[in-house]
Amino acid sequence: MTRGWTVVIPVKGTPGAKSRLAPAVPDGARAVLARAFALDTVAAALAAHPVERVIVVGDDPSLAGDAEFLPEPGGSGRGLAAAIRHGVALARSAPRDATASRAEDSVPVAVLLGDLPALRPEELSAALAVAVRHPRTFVRDADGTGTTLATAAAGVELDAQFGGDSAARHTTAGFAELDASAWPGLIRDVDTVDALEAVLHHGVGDHTAHAVARLADRKGTP
Repeated sequence: MTRGWTVVIPVKGTPGAKSRLAPAVPDGARAVLARAFALDTVAAALAAHPVERVIVVGDDPSLAGDAEFLPEPGGSGRGLAAAIRHGVALARSAPRDATASRAEDSVPVAVLLGDLPALRPEELSAALAVAVRHPRTFVRDADGTGTTLATAAAGVELDAQFGGDSAARHTTAGFAELDASAWPGLIRDVDTVDALEAVLHHGVGDHTAHAVARLADRKGTP
């Protein structure tokens, strides 16, 4: 029987998070928004039906919510790619149930960006239901060049690529691209002011909605 998915979510809790929102969004507000984005993404992953385990990799345990927290690797290995490798290694080496047999240790794994505040659980559920039919898959972001989700079936290595031109790199590496036209919340990561406006128009999770409301009230205070 196929085991449920493990989802790895790399997140940043540092003051420098979401630097591309500057100068339109001040440092303090960017930190508040980045935190809300992460909490909404984690909440959506936890509520997705095919997901059995969520591992948050970062530097702030409070961003994990009800998920497992894994401190990001230190030293020269810091960065998004290192954090993803760290999370995938834990997912593949340490079953949540200590009584599980070694034969069950290999699970389907997905890496999900931590800045998807419009993501709905049913969108992630639908994507994973399609992904399970392929060895490796990815979802292209709204800009068309990046990646928001990468997956690998049980027993298949996951060398996930994120950042600029990662969609092309996944295609070259043989990942199957999932048609995400029906899952708008899954493609709308937030790095720019335009992207933030787009997700607010689409509809966001509770943490982001509350954060935006608080920041708007603060801005309007004399």
